Amino acid sequence: MVIDLDRCMGCRACMEACKVENNTSEQIFWMNVFRYEEGDYPDVTMKFLPRPCQHCENPPCVKVCPTQARYQQDDGIVLTDFEKCIGCRYCIVACPYGVNFFNWKDPEDNYYGLDWDDKELDSVTDGAVPPWKNPDLDKRYGPDERLVAGSGHFRGTTEKCTFCIQRVTKGLDPACVETCPVDALIFGDLDDPQSDVSQTLRKKSSFKLKEELNTNPKVRYVGQTAPQTDGREIEAIPIEARD
Repeated sequence: MVIDLDRCMGCRACMEACKVENNTSEQIFWMNVFRYEEGDYPDVTMKFLPRPCQHCENPPCVKVCPTQARYQQDDGIVLTDFEKCIGCRYCIVACPYGVNFFNWKDPEDNYYGLDWDDKELDSVTDGAVPPWKNPDLDKRYGPDERLVAGSGHFRGTTEKCTFCIQRVTKGLDPACVETCPVDALIFGDLDDPQSDVSQTLRKKSSFKLKEELNTNPKVRYVGQTAPQTDGREIEAIPIEARD
């Protein structure tokens, strides 16, 4: 994935698209958009940095998993086999990017939308009620047919961005890429010189988050230089604070 920071306007459509597509739990966002400021008052510029899982080529989360529930596919996508995860949370500690989340709730408690069986909704929806659960999330993916898509399959497991494996398998872009109104997110095969991501990287200089850790993230940023935070963490603005 390539993220063009010159295009990102901080709308957080990618965050909502990810939540809807993957049925993530309340207050859990696999994609997050951080806000940071550069410059000195009064010449301050507000900038934004989307941060999905970095799907590292050298993923520390895979190395520490005692059950091999966290693994890397041949195409480089890093996934969690929910049926093997024992909830030890070693991956959360090992990840330098803070992209892992622990599922504290049973599946039936994870859904926080409307009760679509409520008859009082009929006058509003006229029977056109969307399903609350994406059926593709219950399918198995990869040569080993593992349960890896979506969120909230079991209580006590760790989850994160999957690059929407259920969509990529069909030849579609991840939901965040599909939804971005300004095409700030670009997805494709880095090994294909004709892909959009490869062509973008040839045209613009890029950087990776925390390159010094040698995790070799497969998410690259173009359009700006790495955020200058003087060692401070980039501020995450709570979703309820948006307007």
